[in-house]
Amino acid sequence: MNKYIAAIDQGTTSTRCILFDHRGEIISAAQKEHEQIYPKPGWVEHQPLEIIERMNSVVQDTIRFAGIAPQEIASIGITNQRETALVWDRKTGQPYYNAIVWQDTRTKGICDELAENGGLDRFRAATGLPLSTYFSGPKIKWILENVDGVRSAANDGTAIFGTIDSWIIWWLTGGPEVGSHVIDVTNASRTLLMDLETLDWNDEILEEMGIPRSMLPSIVSSSDSNTWGVTNRNGPFGAKIPVCGDLGDQQAALVGQTCFETGEAKNTYGTGCFMLLNTGIEIVPSNSGLLTTVGYKFGDLPTIYALEGSIAITGALVQWLRDNLGIIDSAPDVEKLALSVDDNGGIYFVPAFSGLFAPYWRSDARGVIVGMTRYVNKAHIARAVLEATAYQTREVLEAMQKDSGVNLTTLKVDGGMVFNNLLMQFQSDILDVPVIRPKVTETTALGAAYAAGLAVGFWNNLDELQKNWQVDKMWRPKMDEEYRSQLYSDWLKAVERTFDWVA
Repeated sequence: MNKYIAAIDQGTTSTRCILFDHRGEIISAAQKEHEQIYPKPGWVEHQPLEIIERMNSVVQDTIRFAGIAPQEIASIGITNQRETALVWDRKTGQPYYNAIVWQDTRTKGICDELAENGGLDRFRAATGLPLSTYFSGPKIKWILENVDGVRSAANDGTAIFGTIDSWIIWWLTGGPEVGSHVIDVTNASRTLLMDLETLDWNDEILEEMGIPRSMLPSIVSSSDSNTWGVTNRNGPFGAKIPVCGDLGDQQAALVGQTCFETGEAKNTYGTGCFMLLNTGIEIVPSNSGLLTTVGYKFGDLPTIYALEGSIAITGALVQWLRDNLGIIDSAPDVEKLALSVDDNGGIYFVPAFSGLFAPYWRSDARGVIVGMTRYVNKAHIARAVLEATAYQTREVLEAMQKDSGVNLTTLKVDGGMVFNNLLMQFQSDILDVPVIRPKVTETTALGAAYAAGLAVGFWNNLDELQKNWQVDKMWRPKMDEEYRSQLYSDWLKAVERTFDWVA
């Protein structure tokens, strides 16, 4: 009997495998980090084969820790860092170049050149996205133009592109020559190459970017009962298991939080911070700097769309405090240090390390700390680091309310930072709405599991999934309105100081 669903969560800094039971509860999990490669300022890369090696390892560990037979797993779902792009040889599986990570800004020149005819919103009507270094399409163009042999290999059908979900599914379903070359609609909607209405690659944009359609994966539903193949008995699962769930990480969290009704929203606190609002079957254009994206598509059911506010640096700022400055020894230490002072000491930290994402989309911005005096110490910096996440979230929420006309009454949260009680209370205070953490906070992996389980009948409908969702903790606003307004006003002044740093 199939008792479990496996989810592979391939994130920016690590790869995890989690086994879930029918109640959506975690049975077993394993996680391993991978190297962050910074060849030049603004460049961020991952080694694709290292990611596969880490995936194989965590899958085997998860099954071993659970003490189950692989045959007890009904299906497999994938969730991934979305806009990270790579190109590899379909015959050998060898990457032509490292994966270019979503945070990477090397394609600024390409985006500027494309914007000369039509501006940054040139492709927004079709794709829901502005021209930005964030998305995959310009990264493919960079690889085609800068890596020897890739252009000719793409033209003859040897070189193929994928986001990380495509790369993992290709290997899980057989690899060279036989692996399924697919991408789900949520990941495809983040390439700057897919038309939101047709759910197909846009030939006009492909021509403008010089990207051959033949190197692109087939676009599929997020949950597909036809599956894209089964795992090999010689692979990490050691059995033939259908691979049939695939969602970009933030859309997976939307599903994991069971935000299935129009107007429901979630915020995920990870390397970056990502808020999604379910807009139902309606494609809602943004006039406030948000992204219009696919929320999910289950089988042949109508496509569900979303508005998204993407923030580049949140949890990564805590890592920076640890790894680059050595102010803390581990990420959880930031809360204790921040609690040793009553406030931020008058400083604001705007982490525009990769420019500013929503709602500004300023690739010319760079990080600043403002308001420094001799009074300020490392504890104030730690507090400003945490507060930066909450302020950026408020900017996105205000843009979301403006575009949608929906005033959120509560915010569902997930991700690694939601166990930081100081941050969650400050988030509630600065938003002036309750913040709710669910019992299962691994909602990204859970969403991928739900997609895979729905495809094979492990779960029958969305009602079953909603019954699994339970509240763990709620924070309510306590801050005085005048103080809240002053803090936020000073934050907005600090953001202005980041503009126009890069010519």
